[in-house]
Amino acid sequence: MNELGEFLKARRADLTPAAVGLPDLGRQRRVPGLRREEVAQLVAISTDYYVRLEQGRMQASAAVLDEIARVLRLDDDQRAYLFVLAGKESPTPRKPPRQKVQPQLQRLLDELATAPAFVIGRRTDILAWNAMGAALITDFGRIPEKERMFIRLLFTDPAMRTLYADWEGVTRAALAQLRMESSRYPDDARLAALVGELSVTDAQFRQWWAAHDVATRGTGVKKLHHPVVGDLTLDWSAFACPTDPDQQIIIWTAPAGSPTHDGLRLLSSWAADAHHQAPNSVT
Repeated sequence: MNELGEFLKARRADLTPAAVGLPDLGRQRRVPGLRREEVAQLVAISTDYYVRLEQGRMQASAAVLDEIARVLRLDDDQRAYLFVLAGKESPTPRKPPRQKVQPQLQRLLDELATAPAFVIGRRTDILAWNAMGAALITDFGRIPEKERMFIRLLFTDPAMRTLYADWEGVTRAALAQLRMESSRYPDDARLAALVGELSVTDAQFRQWWAAHDVATRGTGVKKLHHPVVGDLTLDWSAFACPTDPDQQIIIWTAPAGSPTHDGLRLLSSWAADAHHQAPNSVT
């Protein structure tokens, strides 16, 4: 079966001439959507070239595939799939969209009464969090959105160096994860600005970033010295967000009956009291 041809036919069928700026000549159309010759016209290639491409008798260049993706209004996932079917290296997505957290995900975080949790984005942006996440790490709501990046907090907030028992290990791991994720968006201006800022202000950042270490997020254990509830040993797990693979949900837990589990319950009560005392705070 010619998967590439079937995919292109399906995407042609999703569009009308009017949707891509072609005049409607009023003729009866035998098939829904765009004709092959109309796609070829918009891509600026010959109809014969396009027909052979759909039939699997021609290999297109990356530039032609990119034009076809543009004409057929493919999103980033569809565009990447087109390149895979054509046997080409998956392209770097266009300018990455602004990341947002779905309301249902925020509700899920809020339901975790005793488990700290937050959502981290492609530049280690903290995109969402629950009350326990704020109580465990910091009040993210008081940090301007453009500065609310986990890696930036690790280097610029002195409290982070006290909070994490192994601050260097945590920070170097976070940098390796950022390096791995940033490879998908090499032209990200905000990431470049972040790296530039920290390179100027922190010698350790310069040294560790230059090491080009890479890692992915999965699971692990972190030891914390919390100013309210004392020492904690927390298991953490990262889960990919189904609506945006560049978002990950980080949840911290501890075995039931352990001292850390008791500490989280105490922290939950403390966070609830602090919230009632400051009803206008953002959590």
